[in-house]
Amino acid sequence: MKKLATLNNLYRFAAFVALLSFSILLTQKASAQGKQDFTLHNQTGVTIAALYVSPHSSNAWQEDVLGQDVLLNGESLDISFSSRTKPKMWDIKVVDKNGESIIWEKMNLLEISNVTLYFENGRAWADTN
Repeated sequence: MKKLATLNNLYRFAAFVALLSFSILLTQKASAQGKQDFTLHNQTGVTIAALYVSPHSSNAWQEDVLGQDVLLNGESLDISFSSRTKPKMWDIKVVDKNGESIIWEKMNLLEISNVTLYFENGRAWADTN
């Protein structure tokens, strides 16, 4: 009986250690994501050939988020930041296949999780939430 109780306690302890390890892994993964992460939705009516997201305080654009890819009208893209990223205000620049560009400035990415870009009748705007 005593041996069975000891074995039962050992299984409980092993389950506790496994659960604790899993919790630590989840916490590390969550903390590895940047607080500025957001999803960009393209509702501009055009294909985005280049996409830049840079801190508002910067004098230069970061590298093209899309690389060799494009973002078709109606598509969305998750944009992730390092957990070490600090700025809260960001600018977004999109460039179409003809080289025409539009810039949205001072987006507080600490408070935004979705950015939907629009362009119609020569007017550009963004909805955020």
